[in-house]
Amino acid sequence: MLERQREGIASAKAAGKYRGRAPTARRQADEIKRLASDGLTKAAIANQLGVSQRSVFRVLSKESWQPADQ
Repeated sequence: MLERQREGIASAKAAGKYRGRAPTARRQADEIKRLASDGLTKAAIANQLGVSQRSVFRVLSKESWQPADQ
């Protein structure tokens, strides 16, 4: 990494402007679980919420989540 680039990143962090990407799917975890309980497929949930199918699988696999009727 170039020295000038490191300086720029350090100053951005100091100013509070250097953050990572927002965790979109994690913010929508409750909505993903609700839609899954309503019977939507994982692909349909991903399309509706604008996240990847892998993100939907990841949210639903946390805490061994299962739909209410199982």
